[in-house]
Amino acid sequence: MKRYSTEIENKIVAPNIQDGRSIVSFATEYGVSTASINNLVHDYRKECQVTLETMNELELMEQNRILKKKLSEAEKENDFLIKTAAFFAKETSN
Repeated sequence: MKRYSTEIENKIVAPNIQDGRSIVSFATEYGVSTASINNLVHDYRKECQVTLETMNELELMEQNRILKKKLSEAEKENDFLIKTAAFFAKETSN
């Protein structure tokens, strides 16, 4: 298996776990096969099971991903409510 630099691994593995970016997007961006990225993520997750510190790091990354997703959903709901309120305010003023 081809060995990628630690920098490339860090640019792929952490964002994949934290942000939930698709493996295909990383493959396109970095010119790395999807199988290699799957292996990198799998190896990292396995490595994180070795020590308490790395287990906590992985857990924090996954929690960060969940919180980002919830924030994005809340922002979309908020935007919808603002637009709805503006629409009804305009309708009632006519």
